[in-house]
Amino acid sequence: MLELETHALRLHADPSRVVVRPFHIAWQSNGSAPSRTERLVHAVLAMSPIEARRQLNTVLKDFEARHWQTRRVFMTRYDQIEELLKLDGASISDEKRQLIGAYFCHEYSYAAAALMNPSAVPHFDQSGMPKGSLRILMSLRAVGEGHISSVAFREGIITDQNELILAPEPPFATAVDREGADELGIPEGEVTVHRHRDSTLSGTVIFPITRAQSNGLEDMRLVHFTHDDGSVEWLGTYTAYNGSVIQSEMLRTRDFRAFDLVPMTGSAARNKGMGLFPRKIGGKYMMIGRQDGENLFLIQSDTLTHWDEGELLLKPHYPWELVQIGNCGPPIEIDEGWLLLTHGVGAMRKYSIGAVLLDKDDPSKVIGRTREPLLAAADQDREGYVPNVVYSCGAIRHGDRLFIPYGVADSSVAFAFVSIGSMLKVMD
Repeated sequence: MLELETHALRLHADPSRVVVRPFHIAWQSNGSAPSRTERLVHAVLAMSPIEARRQLNTVLKDFEARHWQTRRVFMTRYDQIEELLKLDGASISDEKRQLIGAYFCHEYSYAAAALMNPSAVPHFDQSGMPKGSLRILMSLRAVGEGHISSVAFREGIITDQNELILAPEPPFATAVDREGADELGIPEGEVTVHRHRDSTLSGTVIFPITRAQSNGLEDMRLVHFTHDDGSVEWLGTYTAYNGSVIQSEMLRTRDFRAFDLVPMTGSAARNKGMGLFPRKIGGKYMMIGRQDGENLFLIQSDTLTHWDEGELLLKPHYPWELVQIGNCGPPIEIDEGWLLLTHGVGAMRKYSIGAVLLDKDDPSKVIGRTREPLLAAADQDREGYVPNVVYSCGAIRHGDRLFIPYGVADSSVAFAFVSIGSMLKVMD
């Protein structure tokens, strides 16, 4: 009998979670006429000191209590405009510089539409944890205005009694910063972003930065990766989407302070939903992917960021997965082999979550798979932005159980615990 326990806690979209983002106004001039950017700046510079102070106080009254270090954010934005227009900042008052910065910012509700598709890994800080308890961190796909996806984080603890305790969200959320960002430059390729030194991880959001990411960072699958030399790194495969083309990319971090966002190359990287094994096997990096949109493949590589075609691993077999199958996160190492959560799509595009067991030394060998799903969209898990969907981007082992965070109907996040032993017993 499968021992699965769903948790009462549910995370939902929250339009009150806002950050200050750059407001990009066309900077180019139209012939001899000044640009909109120049016109706005000149209008502020032409204000009397009293009027500038009055306007700034109005802005601060409306927004200072809603954001963290609002004045600093305005000044940072002003610095970018100063560089763009070659202004003489020394001749401009602090109040006018802050007001100029405010005109080139706007509030963005990053999780107003949906919060979904989480993954979980051991937290980088396990200090002070009682025996049997584990501090965890989750990535979540947050969807806001324009249906743009970003990456949010949430920290928590799983106790020795398999209780889930999430850390409270801070009142203010902050976006990561990119050094050297300016009004003109939309970067291409690899970029590095930084969490602000005073912000918590639970209040940090990674927004699209490059042209390839412009319409979203989707479905990050985090993994706690151990290199051959014993060093560890947190890696996250995700889908970058520009509105028409998808591209698999990889987040890399050792401290969750600096994050490298690295495009992956190779024919397999043109697809989404890639799950990385947490260590090399037989001297090779390995990934689970769905190269044809229908079946699961095992992909091998000599590098972390280049992935070509792999070998067919699994085809849809049972009724609940006949339309297509994919992974629900990176494989998890247990004594019996590699435990891989899968998602299947059945009749009426109903999503379910199952599992397979792969050989530890040769993951191309399938030892067993669940005949029936572990989780399926039903009852309270049916309604939402995209109905009849349950979907995870990564579970975590805790003792003899698996902790599975999962998205519900592309709208909210739920949690479940399942006995690993009982899962293995129901595999064919």
